[in-house]
Amino acid sequence: MARKDNLEPGETLCISVAAAARMLGISRNTGYEMVRLGQLPTIRCGHRRLLIPKAALLKMLEETKAKNSP
Repeated sequence: MARKDNLEPGETLCISVAAAARMLGISRNTGYEMVRLGQLPTIRCGHRRLLIPKAALLKMLEETKAKNSP
Protein backbone atom coordinates (compact mmCIF):
# COMPACT_ATOMS: atom_id res chain seq x y z
CA MET A 1 0.00 0.00 0.00
CA ALA A 2 1.44 3.38 -0.98
CA ARG A 3 1.90 5.97 1.75
CA LYS A 4 0.65 9.50 1.18
CA ASP A 5 3.36 11.03 3.35
CA ASN A 6 7.09 10.98 2.70
CA LEU A 7 7.99 9.14 5.91
CA GLU A 8 9.72 5.81 6.09
CA PRO A 9 8.27 3.12 8.37
CA GLY A 10 9.60 3.62 11.90
CA GLU A 11 10.69 7.21 11.23
CA THR A 12 9.80 9.69 13.95
CA LEU A 13 7.11 12.23 13.17
CA CYS A 14 8.51 15.01 15.38
CA ILE A 15 11.97 16.28 16.27
CA SER A 16 13.35 18.45 19.03
CA VAL A 17 13.95 22.16 18.59
CA ALA A 18 17.69 21.48 18.77
CA ALA A 19 17.47 18.87 15.98
CA ALA A 20 15.39 21.22 13.83
CA ALA A 21 17.95 23.98 14.41
CA ARG A 22 20.76 21.65 13.28
CA MET A 23 18.76 20.74 10.15
CA LEU A 24 18.25 24.43 9.38
CA GLY A 25 21.88 25.30 10.04
CA ILE A 26 21.09 27.69 12.89
CA SER A 27 21.99 27.72 16.56
CA ARG A 28 19.83 26.08 19.21
CA ASN A 29 19.15 29.49 20.74
CA THR A 30 18.01 30.86 17.37
CA GLY A 31 15.72 27.83 17.03
CA TYR A 32 14.07 28.61 20.37
CA GLU A 33 13.81 32.28 19.42
CA MET A 34 12.02 31.27 16.20
CA VAL A 35 9.63 29.16 18.28
CA ARG A 36 8.99 32.11 20.60
CA LEU A 37 8.24 34.35 17.60
CA GLY A 38 5.92 31.75 16.05
CA GLN A 39 8.24 31.16 13.09
CA LEU A 40 8.56 27.42 13.76
CA PRO A 41 5.50 25.21 14.19
CA THR A 42 5.52 23.39 17.53
CA ILE A 43 3.62 20.87 19.58
CA ARG A 44 3.84 21.21 23.35
CA CYS A 45 4.16 17.87 25.15
CA GLY A 46 3.60 18.29 28.83
CA HIS A 47 4.56 21.49 30.57
CA ARG A 48 7.96 22.16 29.00
CA ARG A 49 8.75 19.83 26.10
CA LEU A 50 8.44 21.32 22.61
CA LEU A 51 8.48 19.22 19.46
CA ILE A 52 8.60 20.25 15.82
CA PRO A 53 6.45 18.12 13.46
CA LYS A 54 8.64 17.12 10.52
CA ALA A 55 5.78 17.47 8.04
CA ALA A 56 5.03 21.03 9.19
CA LEU A 57 8.72 21.97 9.03
CA LEU A 58 9.07 20.61 5.50
CA LYS A 59 5.84 22.36 4.42
CA MET A 60 7.09 25.64 5.90
CA LEU A 61 10.38 25.30 3.99
CA GLU A 62 8.58 24.52 0.72
CA GLU A 63 6.32 27.55 1.14
CA THR A 64 9.32 29.75 1.88
CA LYS A 65 11.12 28.37 -1.15
CA ALA A 66 8.09 29.09 -3.36
CA LYS A 67 7.84 32.68 -2.06
CA ASN A 68 11.52 33.35 -2.72
CA SER A 69 11.62 31.82 -6.22
CA PRO A 70 11.72 34.22 -9.17
